[in-house]
Amino acid sequence: MTDEVKGEADEPGWEVDPDDEWGVAVIATVGRQLKLRREAVGMKAGDFAKAVGYGEDMVYKIEGGKRIPRPEYLDKADRVLRAGGLISAMKEDVAKVRYPKRVRELAKLEAQAVEIGIYESHSINGLLQTPEHARSLFQAMQPPYSPDEVARMVAARTARGSVFERSPAPALSFVQEEAALRRPLGGRMVWRHQLEHLLEVGRLHNVVLQVMPLDCETHSGLVGRIELLKFPDGTAVGRSDGAFNGRPITDPRQLRVLELRYGTIRAQALSPRESLAFIEHLLGEK
Repeated sequence: MTDEVKGEADEPGWEVDPDDEWGVAVIATVGRQLKLRREAVGMKAGDFAKAVGYGEDMVYKIEGGKRIPRPEYLDKADRVLRAGGLISAMKEDVAKVRYPKRVRELAKLEAQAVEIGIYESHSINGLLQTPEHARSLFQAMQPPYSPDEVARMVAARTARGSVFERSPAPALSFVQEEAALRRPLGGRMVWRHQLEHLLEVGRLHNVVLQVMPLDCETHSGLVGRIELLKFPDGTAVGRSDGAFNGRPITDPRQLRVLELRYGTIRAQALSPRESLAFIEHLLGEK
């Protein structure tokens, strides 16, 4: 077994979330099918492990539903066990449970939305975070997460960034607080890379990025974060920390309240051009 393959097998973030009942069931079923097919061809776990390039312990973990198999693992198993594509086809189901349930649900909505508007009050929004910044954020939380939990959450947050690669591209708007941009989570290099990433994203043709300055005398977003998503069929969903108990809403009358607040916040923030210039200025300060 090569060091490269061993590293892939031992990579954190591929553990099964015990609180995700559907995810547990899917991974348990995939593991059971892998074991049944291996035994059907008369191959011992040790021999199979060598054939696919993974440790025997990893094979037992996957077959026992304790570990999420990587796509490469399923493809190798399909070839070794001559499954004719049946094992490789499991990749689609496995991909659906790769990330925590809450993140999956949010990512699904983001993937369907044609418009996304977000005001972020305390931190840089997850869609805008670099992996290094996200890791620093999760590592700073209390009580602390385990390294495996951090890796899993960073991978999930990074995967949500695929919204920027969609075609046709959705219309995206963000309002970020100045304080969050000034906080050097993870150290100066991580902070600089995060600001550089914001500049890159903010220059995309379908993205409007604005900064809410600290010296703004009137601020309609002090009650917290706002998120609005609109879909092709004309429906929408919204959520705000300071309205409707923080729960997702779809009622048109309630949505109008959030839309009014978000629109006012955007009007109070720096313009997109001023915001990019402000971020460039922050980068030049250090």
